[in-house]
Amino acid sequence: MTTQVLKHTQTFTLESGETLPEIEIGYHTYGTLNEQRNNVVWVCHALTANSDVLDWWKGLFGAGYYFDPAEYFIVCANVLGSAYGTTSPLHQNPTTGLPYYLTFPDYTIRDVVKAHQLLAAHLGVTEIHTLIGGSLGGQQALEWSILEPERINNLILIATNARHSPWGIAFNESQRLALQADDSFYSETPDGGSKGLKAARSMALLSYRTYHTYGKTQKDQSDEVNNYRATSYQNYQGDKLVNRFNAYSYWYLSKVMDSHNVGRGRGGVKLALATVKAKTLVIGITSDVLFPIDEQHYLADNIPGAQFTELDSFYGHDGFLIDTEELTNIISTFLKTNQTSELSNLQHSA
Repeated sequence: MTTQVLKHTQTFTLESGETLPEIEIGYHTYGTLNEQRNNVVWVCHALTANSDVLDWWKGLFGAGYYFDPAEYFIVCANVLGSAYGTTSPLHQNPTTGLPYYLTFPDYTIRDVVKAHQLLAAHLGVTEIHTLIGGSLGGQQALEWSILEPERINNLILIATNARHSPWGIAFNESQRLALQADDSFYSETPDGGSKGLKAARSMALLSYRTYHTYGKTQKDQSDEVNNYRATSYQNYQGDKLVNRFNAYSYWYLSKVMDSHNVGRGRGGVKLALATVKAKTLVIGITSDVLFPIDEQHYLADNIPGAQFTELDSFYGHDGFLIDTEELTNIISTFLKTNQTSELSNLQHSA
């Protein structure tokens, strides 16, 4: 399915006070918005994903899966700065006529959500049945549920946090150091920083998986002293990202993740979390190195009425993209329970 684009021709003011003269928002929709406008499932994607959620979250979204376009109106928007359609460092600055590259302004998770809100208005979405995201996507979903608590009915947060940790920031800064070490990063060309991006992706993979994941999937079957499977895997995955992404989007999106702090300007994280009104499910992955499960426990403990469930995955942080059958069981149980509770409350009130 082709990416659709919303062109917002008015000035877009960022949390920092800096502005973009205009923005474009790339997005996908699937299914049909019903007459009651209450069947919207909005997906917030992770760091290097795109808005074609039926492609990258197979097993959970798509025909015959739990979130089926035959029943739901599914929306996913590319995040600001993405390499997949939304205004990014490679887009032309209308003021100069040249691509932004490293003159792109710094922005935050809140700015990403502000762009989502523009798209929701364009699509006529006033109520979101389920808002869902993992990792950076979960950070967006949580921020939106605080900005507009009345709009979100069900909130599903997976492998994410309330404020990005020093551990997570250190991972991201290490990757940015790799980008900076590539002299071509400052060349202001579309493929600038490609070698640094490959190295950065290799670092990131170590936080997405685990010691045991590599021990099983990349174990050598002989007594080689070179050409290890883990070596070829890191190179392959690095090249794969270089072929579909760019160093400048990666640079800015890593900084966006670092900016995540729902308590900023709201009296602290706990006070901010207390304002969430959606029925909330928090899912933590037992083997997650990047977003340790303690972070999800914290969310569930401080969001009113939130439920917490563990996903016991062999694949670490990436488990939410791989173990979709178990994820479906967890999510369907949560949503069915909420639906039953709502029906019961309606019957009692009648």
